[in-house]
Amino acid sequence: MSDAALLALSPLDGRYQPRTGPLRRHFSEFGLIRNRIRVEIEWLKALAACAQIPEVAPFSAATLAELDAVRDGLSAADASEVKDIEAVTNHDVKAVEYWLKKRFAGQAEVAAASEFFHFACTSEDINNTAHALMLEDARREVVLPALDRVIERFVEMAHQHAKLPMLSRTHGQTATPTTLGKEMANIAHRLGRVRRQIAAVAMSAKFNGAVGNYNAHLAAYPEVDWEAFSQRFVEGLGLEFNPYTIQIEPHDAMAELFDATARCNTVLIDACRDIWSYVSLGYFRQKLKEGEVGSSTMPHKVNPIDFENAEGNFGIANAALRHFSEKLPISRMQRDLTDSTVLRNMGVAFGHTVLGLDSCLKGLGKLEADPIRLAADLDAAWEVLAEPVQTVMRRHGIDNPYEQLKALTRGKGVTREALRAFIQGLDIPQADRSRLLAMTPDSYLGMAAELAARI
Repeated sequence: MSDAALLALSPLDGRYQPRTGPLRRHFSEFGLIRNRIRVEIEWLKALAACAQIPEVAPFSAATLAELDAVRDGLSAADASEVKDIEAVTNHDVKAVEYWLKKRFAGQAEVAAASEFFHFACTSEDINNTAHALMLEDARREVVLPALDRVIERFVEMAHQHAKLPMLSRTHGQTATPTTLGKEMANIAHRLGRVRRQIAAVAMSAKFNGAVGNYNAHLAAYPEVDWEAFSQRFVEGLGLEFNPYTIQIEPHDAMAELFDATARCNTVLIDACRDIWSYVSLGYFRQKLKEGEVGSSTMPHKVNPIDFENAEGNFGIANAALRHFSEKLPISRMQRDLTDSTVLRNMGVAFGHTVLGLDSCLKGLGKLEADPIRLAADLDAAWEVLAEPVQTVMRRHGIDNPYEQLKALTRGKGVTREALRAFIQGLDIPQADRSRLLAMTPDSYLGMAAELAARI
């Protein structure tokens, strides 16, 4: 581990840095500067392409290529220069504007239009668009692929164990049998639903000036339809245009994304706790890793640490995500600065989310079902067949079927022989009696195998 990692204040940049590295491109200070420069350059290009703004001559193909090269090839050294300028200006967005003017001072076409960098913009025009792009790219490139790998693993397990009988536990007590695959399918289905919700949130942005009314734009060029111009610009970046804002974009779309991500994390916390319990019951064994130690004093231990790590990280992520979604849509009148420091922590929430997904996937990869242990639990729970027996009794009009089975089974261990004797004494058609007598806890599965196989 490097000195920087050893001395990092956050474990995301220390202990866990190798597992959260893909998010650095998006949510680091470098990522924010990179996206601000991207927005500023695209805005200048849009102005140059507008015939109603003759003061900015159309750029040649070579100049456009040079602008795009700076936009796409920003280096850490470039970003460091921006920070040096910020140390003087004490304003991060103005530092980007000054850096761009300096960077293109020797490029005749851009230099001639250099005062149109940041033209009619408030800092929040740049910032809200940059933040939306950061979230859009991180969602597409990092978060959803990590979630997809977890969903795919649950689907694989659902198919692999579709027919493997398992005793259910409701309230921690023996209950109607299922299959191990069906329980994995339940998780995969829930995750698929919330995955669609995360992907469906349209990230929105505004580009309408100091308080959302295009005041400066119209003062300079009253003949331009600035609302239409700004809408084309925002949508050209792949974002949804918000026409009604104060100085800041109100962050409602961000809140939707944070809430959807938190719901996904909650589903995964539930899944991790259940799998932890199945490991505890012996339904799953964990593959051993050479050299790994489970306990400093108990050599036999193989702990479900990956699911515990995942649960902890999803919890930290949700604490941040829910604060974001509650705080960010609130701003005093036309602007306050309370959103600024919160937005700088988006990487913290998504870092812990991605770390949780990675731990969960790692844990799932270690699991091996134990059919013998699963079968033993089922064979010791013949009382679960009280449900089908009393249901068939209802069909044939036998009085108080539930109460009869309750007296036979509630709070008691019921043997196969005792249950068969009860069934033999029922006044029901022979076909139904034979079907009930042939039933075992591991065959009373309903549609579990079919549901698991088709997920």
